[in-house]
Amino acid sequence: MMLRTFGWSFAITVVGLVFAAWQWGWEAFGIVLILSILEISLSFDNAVVNAGILKKMNAFWQRIFLTVGILIAVFGMRLVFPVLIVAISAQVGPVEAVQLALDDPDRYQDLVTDAHPAIAAFGGMFLLMIFLDFILEDREIMWLTWLERPLAKLGRIDMLSVCVALVALLATAMTFATHAHVSTGHADKAATVMLSGVAGLITYLAVGGLSSHFENKIEEEEEHEHEEEEKARAEGKPVSAVALAGKAAFFLFLYLEVLDASFSFDGVIGAFAITNHIFWMALGLGIGAMYVRSLTVYLVRQGTLDDYVYLEHGAHYAIGALATVLLITIQHQISEIITGLIGVVLIAASFLASVRRNRALAAAEDEKPEVQSGV
Repeated sequence: MMLRTFGWSFAITVVGLVFAAWQWGWEAFGIVLILSILEISLSFDNAVVNAGILKKMNAFWQRIFLTVGILIAVFGMRLVFPVLIVAISAQVGPVEAVQLALDDPDRYQDLVTDAHPAIAAFGGMFLLMIFLDFILEDREIMWLTWLERPLAKLGRIDMLSVCVALVALLATAMTFATHAHVSTGHADKAATVMLSGVAGLITYLAVGGLSSHFENKIEEEEEHEHEEEEKARAEGKPVSAVALAGKAAFFLFLYLEVLDASFSFDGVIGAFAITNHIFWMALGLGIGAMYVRSLTVYLVRQGTLDDYVYLEHGAHYAIGALATVLLITIQHQISEIITGLIGVVLIAASFLASVRRNRALAAAEDEKPEVQSGV
């Protein structure tokens, strides 16, 4: 099971590290390895959240997530995305941006750093909405009851998550504008932060809304599904419920890709603290992304989220922390080590809490026969 799920990740790791050493030397080997570990540590919470969504898909779409999805994740976010940032910031073509990365890596890094406020605002708002919609929802199982129960009651107010997110964005943009030097450039950046944050919010609402729409349609027709399947088989026609599930899975897949992109922002930006070489960066972050994908599928197939019920809570708290960090980094620099450790600590705490819960439930089950025999 482990080899089947992580086999491609292991193979690509070996090939990638060998290629880096052969093409650029041992320095590249070490940097690619460090970037791989950085990506895994920063994106572990991403795997847990992805697993909660991926388990709703069938085996076909899980394979699509691992194949087509990984191509988008590696080549789209880890290679093309940094180039596009520079191309837009420097107002040059993508080819010229790649040439700039190869010929003048310091200038390339400066342009990416200059674009960070817009990137952080977009990703921060997208991730903040994920956290708010989770924490403001009334659910049967709660981890931090003292916090989640009152927030769930507040969540009954329509559009509260959107209001909170917009207030956070407004406060961030105003703080950025206030502390920035008085100049046209910084004024433009403050406006860019607002526009990018709104774009992140719209993206979340659009993609999440479409996936929810199709999920709701499936739930509405579940009671008729068996009858429709039997009728379709008898007439040799496709079942409408299957086509509907395909649409739902497609939008869930799209949602996963946007989610992965938002999680990738901190990894891509953080990678520039280690190297300016775009190919080393793409290789290292790409290897890490493979493990995140494999880990997501492993969690689904093992039913880990069902066994450790607080893991999803911990991952969403990590998302909230990451969203907060991204918004703070618009104005202040925060170490990637801190960013990664926050997620790891929260998920580890939720895992331990799940283990304690499982032991308590098992102990309660063991006591039942003794009580009954005593009666």
